[in-house]
Amino acid sequence: METSETLQERADARFERALFLTGATASGKTALGVELAQALDAEIISMDSMAIYRGMDVGAAKPTLEERRGIAHHMLDVAQPWQEYSAIDYLRESKRALDDVLARGKTALFVGGTPLYLKTLLFGAFDGPGADPEYRDALRRRAASEGVDSLWRELDACDHATALRLHPNDVKRVVRALEVYRLTGKPISERQREFSAPPLVSPGRVFILTWRRESLYARIERRVDLMMASGFLAEVERLTALERPMSATSSQAVGYRELAEVLRGETTLEDAVVKIKQHTRNLAKRQETWFRSLERDGARRVDADGKTLDELRDEILELVAREKMLPRETNT
Repeated sequence: METSETLQERADARFERALFLTGATASGKTALGVELAQALDAEIISMDSMAIYRGMDVGAAKPTLEERRGIAHHMLDVAQPWQEYSAIDYLRESKRALDDVLARGKTALFVGGTPLYLKTLLFGAFDGPGADPEYRDALRRRAASEGVDSLWRELDACDHATALRLHPNDVKRVVRALEVYRLTGKPISERQREFSAPPLVSPGRVFILTWRRESLYARIERRVDLMMASGFLAEVERLTALERPMSATSSQAVGYRELAEVLRGETTLEDAVVKIKQHTRNLAKRQETWFRSLERDGARRVDADGKTLDELRDEILELVAREKMLPRETNT
């Protein structure tokens, strides 16, 4: 019997009426998702870990009302920027959104580029022990006084496998891994293996929008410039002026972290923009690495270079219809 410590959230047959569109940051998922939703009579459920936060609009590239073109979007603005929000939180709330979509007789189209969110939907997620706030605070104070590397080295000593896959600057996940080890006496990597499972939803329902590296990087450059012209700095200023500070997760998002440094006088705006572009490229590399592993499980690559939005939409719709991915009444 599963306990609260060993709970593994599981998907079910509801996902037979769901499709997934993902890809690296700036790959054009938002516009293509709307095209697909219109063609499939679908509603969109976001898979973006920053779009869940209210007030994080420009930097999260959240679709505007005009860009949504009348298509219902879910899992946007569901948390305050000072709240922590886990993958388990996302899985539970997104499944409730899925129920709502299906109750209206619609297809659900999950759109976004956060690999962890997509992974929980496809494979489930191990729900570990509850938080230990005092221990977390102590670790964060250590990170501030001794440097984040000190926490990573401690993790490396007790859970080498997890340390290898986490960057030392990923303080949130390093702290969580140390916390699980303290509370259970077992490395989080070992506990996750104990409850690993084959895919719960077919990765063949996942479409990965891809570009040549140089094309994607050019898109990233343009998007960062557009964000800055659209008031990104003013958005960060509003968020950092809130009575409650942004959470460890939201404050470390690419762009928000660098522009907060500008507002604190720690760097120039010009240098911050350069860093945002570089860090966004780094993020895209990490996303693409995970997407390649997902392709081995059956996810489908959709090459975007040289194709129009209409051509990309029609290519996916043809696959959906040919392989009967949706019930007959929703298939095209």
